[in-house]
Amino acid sequence: MTIEMNKPGLAPDVLAERSGNAGLITLNRPKALNALSLPMVRELLEILRAWQHDPEVQVVAIRGTNKAGRPGTPDSLFGGFCAGGDIRFFHQAGLASDAALDDFFTFEYQLNHLIHTYPKPYIAFMDGLVMGGGMGLSQGARVRIVTERTKMAMPETNIGLFPDVGGGYFLSRCPGHVGEYLALTGEVIGADEALSYGLADVRLQSDELPALWAELGSVPLTSTAVADQWVSSKFIANTQGTACATEPIDAFFSLLRVKHIVDALEKAKDNRWAAKTAVVLRKRSPLMLHVTLEQIRRARSMTLADDLRMERDMVHHCFHLRPGLESETVEGIRALAVDKDYLPQWKPARIEDVKPGMADAFFASPWTADTHPLRGL
Repeated sequence: MTIEMNKPGLAPDVLAERSGNAGLITLNRPKALNALSLPMVRELLEILRAWQHDPEVQVVAIRGTNKAGRPGTPDSLFGGFCAGGDIRFFHQAGLASDAALDDFFTFEYQLNHLIHTYPKPYIAFMDGLVMGGGMGLSQGARVRIVTERTKMAMPETNIGLFPDVGGGYFLSRCPGHVGEYLALTGEVIGADEALSYGLADVRLQSDELPALWAELGSVPLTSTAVADQWVSSKFIANTQGTACATEPIDAFFSLLRVKHIVDALEKAKDNRWAAKTAVVLRKRSPLMLHVTLEQIRRARSMTLADDLRMERDMVHHCFHLRPGLESETVEGIRALAVDKDYLPQWKPARIEDVKPGMADAFFASPWTADTHPLRGL
């Protein structure tokens, strides 16, 4: 039996249904690559909070739709998970000092924490683009499924932001110094690298996903314990770890400062990867590279809740420390997604111009422990 969960008046960009003992969520904003809006984040929170106490729901799964397909047809399912947060909204709200921007990040980080701590098996079908906010919806999953079409990244430094949604927590726990590498460069990786770096659990062919999705609704799961056992036998027991050589990355991204990393990459002779990586870093926001490196290294010893509270402080400063047009994030989004001139005017303009201590302001909380918006985590 399939039961539609959506209510009149709620955003149609998130579809929820209960099929058997499974709660099934579909991100349904394909023309925007399923980018998350504030209404979508609120609705996802409402759905997951309701299902965690629903005795009829024993397993939850989430997928995205594909903009190439038509809603309700097989070719619209899968092929695109979530490309992140709605950065055009960030730009508009940042310029207008709209309080909805603060709400977005507070609710999104609450959602991220709920997924990581969800009491029932939560399965993420990470097909197609999985970036930024999409990583926040999937990295806390009990099972993270990738396919040959998966393109995964935390590309925030490209828009003058940092890898949030718990990025400090899950990237810092990648092997070696892969976390620093992915966070600073925003490098796009595929399924095999995701598995090697501990950012995915299972690789399937994309054409296997529809049958698996249907199976979730047909398997009788009478309790959370039974659901856990089914998930373990279906996925976890068959998961094989893959070897991961991190030495080439570690040689550079273990260095103390951003300047040290870039200098070493630029001096590496006859190393195409190093030269290419140095060019990428030179295009990113110099200030946010420093902020991001500090974030990853602080988060390595933090709990998830403490990391999310830190990231909430940081994202506040991204829009309020230098408000409006002076915001590094507003400028980065303008260049990438609004004017599309791809010529951001970073301040400071060069890595060499970032003075010691400039990044520190991003880690000073504007709230006390008792007034922090994520104090309840």
